[in-house]
Amino acid sequence: MPTVDPRFSVLSEDFATDPYRYFAPLREQAPVHYEPAIDSYFLSRYRDVKRVLTDHETFTTETLQVRAEPVMRGPVLAQMTGAEHTAKRKIVVRGFTGQALQDQIRAIHANAAELIAPLLPRGRMDLVNDFGRPLAVHVTLDVLGLDKKDWRQIAAWHSGVAEFITSIVLTPERRRHCMDCAEQLEAYLVPVIEQRRRHPGEDLISKLCTAEFDGIAMSDRDVTALIINVLAAATEPADKTLALLFKHLIDHPEQMAQVRQDPTLLPAAIAETLRHTPPVQLVPRQAERDAVFAGSTVPAGATVFCLIGAANRDPDAFAAPDTFDILRTDLATARSFTAAAQHLAFGAGLHQCVGAAFARAEIETVAAMLLSLLDQVRYTPGVRYRETGLYTRGPASLCVDFTPAQSTPEPH
Repeated sequence: MPTVDPRFSVLSEDFATDPYRYFAPLREQAPVHYEPAIDSYFLSRYRDVKRVLTDHETFTTETLQVRAEPVMRGPVLAQMTGAEHTAKRKIVVRGFTGQALQDQIRAIHANAAELIAPLLPRGRMDLVNDFGRPLAVHVTLDVLGLDKKDWRQIAAWHSGVAEFITSIVLTPERRRHCMDCAEQLEAYLVPVIEQRRRHPGEDLISKLCTAEFDGIAMSDRDVTALIINVLAAATEPADKTLALLFKHLIDHPEQMAQVRQDPTLLPAAIAETLRHTPPVQLVPRQAERDAVFAGSTVPAGATVFCLIGAANRDPDAFAAPDTFDILRTDLATARSFTAAAQHLAFGAGLHQCVGAAFARAEIETVAAMLLSLLDQVRYTPGVRYRETGLYTRGPASLCVDFTPAQSTPEPH
């Protein structure tokens, strides 16, 4: 077992405040870091993380039975393998590609225009709480075909589900709260699923309700789990990535100017944001057999956490990795939203994020709109910037002042 430095813990307040300053020491001095309090191993080198994410026989998603299934109310995509995984993944992917994606882009634009309109005359907003977070929920509800008037309640239930999945340690009280949220969300979805089975539409829930696997329709439990899976996956990273993109561009005004001057650079700016500050920082796996990394053995049965943020800043994978650079030549922007992405923000291998194309469309559409509507974007004076989250990470808020470029968004 690796020697544990008693002065350092991934679970410490210091790490939670700014994990990025610990990534280089971890990669160099403790690439296999053991946390005895949770009997888990943390890997920080790019090649090791990539190996874990792509070796599906040695490193399985068995841990999600405990970490996700209780609040998802059934097995999620990442737990599945073989023919079941292939079939159900295809069903979900079809809901985020082709004509469905084009319809979603129109809905994204409409939702963003509606939310931003009342904020423009003020010249000031919290990009996370006033705009990004509600937008991510609204857009996801549109995709699923759920009533947006219920968005605050659904967002509250989703928050409990996300807390369960992304917490390394939960108190009994918080665990009960999360389970209550999941049960209430399930109860809300059951009549919706019954109605879509009888009267299917074009939304993703209807597609899940009418799809078949091995000639058998999916059960209500299967459909519920996939709905909550999509709800969590589509909302959790989107608002964080949008806010982080604007933070980096405000911090690098010359790059903000380049993107404004040449909008074709926007995908590169988003890809670099995902590499530099990935919204999903930890991906868990379970070792099915002993595995050796950097001379240290991770024993069979152990939980392994991939430190995505550390891997994405490994100098063996990227030049000047701690520098935010939308013009970097080692990121391959064209591949950054596919299974061939250089960065690991969407995972890798069999269980790479199914919504990568949708995430790109959503963030590109919204960021392009904001850049056209907001001039001279700058931090609101006197507001302290703070990021939160160990498993998923992003700004608690991003308060900005701006000069409205025009009073209302253009129709799309």
